[in-house]
Formats: sequence, C-alpha cells, structure tokens
Amino acid sequence: MANVTISPTRQELTRLKGKLRTARRGHKLLKDKRDELMKQFLDIMKEAKALRNEVEKDLETVYGSFTVASALMSSEAIEQALIYPKQSVELTMKFKNVMSVNVPQYDFHTKTQSDSDIYPYGFAATSGELDTAVDALGKVFLKMLKLAQIEKAGQLMAEEIEKTRRRVNALEYVMIPNTEESIRYITMKLDENERSATTRLMKVKDMILNQAIQERRERDERALAAREG
Repeated sequence: MANVTISPTRQELTRLKGKLRTARRGHKLLKDKRDELMKQFLDIMKEAKALRNEVEKDLETVYGSFTVASALMSSEAIEQALIYPKQSVELTMKFKNVMSVNVPQYDFHTKTQSDSDIYPYGFAATSGELDTAVDALGKVFLKMLKLAQIEKAGQLMAEEIEKTRRRVNALEYVMIPNTEESIRYITMKLDENERSATTRLMKVKDMILNQAIQERRERDERALAAREG
C-alpha cells in the first residue's frame, strides 16, 4: 500500500521512478546470483556425498586393520608403538572468492617427504596389520581434509543463498510493489491536480467570455438608445 505521507510532486515521482529502476536491476542481479549459487552448491554437495562415501569406506578399512592389530598385539604395545610420532604436519588455510563467498582452501605440509616417517616404530616388534592401518589412515587423512574443505564451502554457500533469497524476496514482495504503488498514487494525484487546474481555467475562461458578452450587449444597448434619442 502506498505511503499516503509522501509528497505528490513531479520531483518525488522522478525520484521514485529512478529508485524503481535500480530496484528492478538489483532484483535481477540478485536472482542471477542466487541461481548460480544454487547450481554451484548442488555440484559441491554432489561431490561431498561421493567423497564422504569414499572416506567412510576407507575408515572401515582402517578400523578393521586396527581391530586385527589389537587382536595380535596388546593395547600397551600398540600405545607404546604410536606414542611418539616421527612425522609432524603443518596445516595452512587460504580463501577463494566464489560468488562473493570466501570459501576456505586447506593444505598441509609434512616435516619430511619420506613416506616411511608415518611409522613411528620399528617393524620388528609390531604387527603387519598395524602397518596397514597406519598407512591407510595416512591416505584417508587427505580425503578427510578435502571433505572438510568441501563441506565448509557448502555451508558458507548455503548461508549466502539464504541471505540472497531474503534480499530477493524483500525486493520482489515489498520494496518494488510499494514503490510501484507510490508511483501510481503520485501519478493519480498529479492527474487530479491537472484536471482540477484545467477545470478552473475553463471556468475562468467562461467567466471572462460571459463578462465580455455582457459588456458588448450593454454597449450595444447604449448605442441603440443614443440613436433613438
């Protein structure tokens, strides 16, 4: 509903028409952004689902190997073998802008490049199943890190989609209709004022014309009376 307190002037009408053009342009841009975000979000979720299935299968392998190793070795022996790791990992994070969303990108670097450094124990006193479990865990770690990156990106994009959706709805259902209603209200008032002004001008014109006719009749009557006298 139009705001009845607005000033029904041509200057205000021009301002509102400019505001409406800007709102419609912004509405289109936001809808395009929302649609593209939805497309990328669905692609990310599809990738995350496939990767999560892989991670779960790999973790089953890891847990199975640890279970077998636990059956072949005592818990004290396993704890002693794994208590002092030889390898350390440094995790770094940077951001990538995707449709105005800063999604994180994780990367990690090991202290050394030697693959054998993932085993913090000697092979003589441990089970081969423990070696398999540690190796599988090292490999699944990369997938888990990528999965965390993808799911975090999906979470951030979902939040941005919701914010964009609210803005689109605010423009589509509130701002644009209210501005259009205000424009109709001002246009109606200006048309009424113009018709009123035209009516007043016509009345003034009729009054002037009637006065001129009356004055002409009076002059004619005086002239006629003068000739007869």
